[in-house]
Amino acid sequence: MPFKSRLKSDATARYVNQTIFRDSDLKQRLREETATLLRGHMQVTPDQGAFLAFLAQAIGAKRTLEIGTFTGYSALCVAEVLPPEGKLVACDVSEEWTAIARRYWKEAGLADRIELRIGPGLDTLGKLIEAGESFDFAFIDADKDAYDGYYEACLKLLRPGGVIVMDNVFGNPPAGVDPADYDPATSRMHALNLKIKNDPRVALMIATIGAGMMLVRKN
Repeated sequence: MPFKSRLKSDATARYVNQTIFRDSDLKQRLREETATLLRGHMQVTPDQGAFLAFLAQAIGAKRTLEIGTFTGYSALCVAEVLPPEGKLVACDVSEEWTAIARRYWKEAGLADRIELRIGPGLDTLGKLIEAGESFDFAFIDADKDAYDGYYEACLKLLRPGGVIVMDNVFGNPPAGVDPADYDPATSRMHALNLKIKNDPRVALMIATIGAGMMLVRKN
């Protein structure tokens, strides 16, 4: 399948994703199966998966959170670098898509490290907040209309120094072109980007990977 990328050429994107990054046979099979789905374009690319895993491991994450799991590729990438006692809480609304995820998590021997919660993401996050849960790392890649709510909930759930990564922050058409051409989703994402830029609670940067990944560290 073609790789979504902000790299300068398709050839470079293929080189980065197919040559540089380590990807197990199991993860390749998961990506190939996902690519056959009607909405297969929603899965993260190998470089994004490797990026998430690298960040989680670099900060010594033990408890991680994912909002928007789809068929489980990004969760698999992160869960496999957690320590044996680590836990990833995966939030999604689809039994159909996550049934694929469960198969691959089980085959990878990581099913006991990933706790899947089915239901609206904001409801799940609210329950985690009420329970006093705490996390080291969060990845947001779900319905874009709710990104602001996900961001605020994750800030409550993260420990100081914890990291949030949000995917697709450039929007479509990408933010940076004439604002008059923004669709409503891009306008909302642009507003959130500016909000985070001016948020004294966090440090941030944007990585030009995929359709843009915002990195936020809680102060």
